[in-house]
Amino acid sequence: MAAKTIPVRGHGQITIPKRLREQFALEEGDLLEVEIAPEGILLKPRKLIDPSQAWFWTKAWQEKEREADEAIRAGRVKRFKNPDELIRDLHSHKRR
Repeated sequence: MAAKTIPVRGHGQITIPKRLREQFALEEGDLLEVEIAPEGILLKPRKLIDPSQAWFWTKAWQEKEREADEAIRAGRVKRFKNPDELIRDLHSHKRR
């Protein structure tokens, strides 16, 4: 990628070009690690959530997690003696 010159604004703020934000999936509030490198300053994106686990923290998934927790608290669960019993139960719901 060709070098890009960007200005340093008040309080040391910079704007990372949109193309780079998209390439590295940077969003508002994300963290950057600042490192002194031989050639200057190196900025490295750091996600608090491992990208391979990000699906778990989506709003939709967390809502389903809350629903499951509530179902467990309310006793709306089934226990099975073995996997075959579970499979039979699943198949019985498919036919309904």
